[in-house]
Amino acid sequence: MSLTHLGHACVLYSTGSSRVLLDPGTMSSFSDLTDLTAVLVTHEHADHVDVPAVRALLAANPSAALVCDSRTAASFPAARVARPGDTLTLGDVSVCVLGGTHAPVYADVPDCPNLAYLLDDGALLHPGDSFLVPPSPVQTLAVPIDGPWLKLAEAVDYVKAVRPETVLPIHEGELTDVAKYVGMLTAFSA
Repeated sequence: MSLTHLGHACVLYSTGSSRVLLDPGTMSSFSDLTDLTAVLVTHEHADHVDVPAVRALLAANPSAALVCDSRTAASFPAARVARPGDTLTLGDVSVCVLGGTHAPVYADVPDCPNLAYLLDDGALLHPGDSFLVPPSPVQTLAVPIDGPWLKLAEAVDYVKAVRPETVLPIHEGELTDVAKYVGMLTAFSA
């Protein structure tokens, strides 16, 4: 098994015979990937799913399955809708679908569905934008380290709660986007 971080929340999980891409969003580099078995999307935010780029990726990988929540699926007519509790087999990769909703951003900012994916009995947990603690041990935790919905102390507490063997820091693409944070400060403090 190998993991490749392709920017922000995007991770390629490869077993040798299967290749599963998670969260190919606007802050990631994935357009040249081929031989994909599946694409898993945790939720509808653009930094986790770049709709036009994913459509092009799926056209270049016609046998790849697209798995996402019901709201994200509205952008992809052929998507397989997953729900927490589902167990999927994608090539030789087993996927346990966990999750519920996106972590709270601020005050009354609405949340959205957020799936978490536990691959191959804990080899990788990708929580999307959540602090979901799985019911079983995790070898590698893709842990978000930045975003409008978290602070680093929460990420540390999350790692302590999950107790993975290894951490893979993700969700770092906004660290240099000062304008985004200025916009949120303005909106949230109005």
